[in-house]
Amino acid sequence: MPAHPAAERHFDPFSRALHWLTAIAVLIAFILGPGGFGRMVRQGIDPATRPDIVWHESLGVLVFVLTLVRLGWMAMRPAAPQFEMSSWMRTASKCVMGLMVLLVLLVPITAMITLGSKGVPATLLGGVRLNALGFLSGTPFGALTDWGDVHGFLGDALMWLAGVHAAAALYHQFLLRDGVLASMLPWLDRRRS
Repeated sequence: MPAHPAAERHFDPFSRALHWLTAIAVLIAFILGPGGFGRMVRQGIDPATRPDIVWHESLGVLVFVLTLVRLGWMAMRPAAPQFEMSSWMRTASKCVMGLMVLLVLLVPITAMITLGSKGVPATLLGGVRLNALGFLSGTPFGALTDWGDVHGFLGDALMWLAGVHAAAALYHQFLLRDGVLASMLPWLDRRRS
């Protein structure tokens, strides 16, 4: 099923750049995610001494900023391509995208809450230390739950949802052949012509 005839078939270049930069940053941050972070902090290990943690935290901040920029751009950008599809598929697509946006905001927020509740600053590339939520240490909110577990659970959920999103894009590309994936990868359209 093709895009509506009057609609553009591709997202604008800035939307595509934000999408792929966010996807790559999320994937690398997930891979570098430190297991046993709480144990390291309890043992007195400074997270700033671990390059994987510094990269993980820096990428988390980047994802958060990219998502805020993306939300602002979505409000101002040219209209997104519209494709003919069943109502259940359109609803599922909107739900998955909404959940993914929510998760890419909540994962960094819960990371900052985790650090704040442990009294540990985030360490970013260049040695920048960010102790935005240090006041949470020792508070009832900070002790409400293991925020690191919440962060990990939401990160895992984001990756599963991203997998569903990628599988749906491949389904559209190879089974439905409707141009949905090509809207984010315009070179796929050129290969078909």
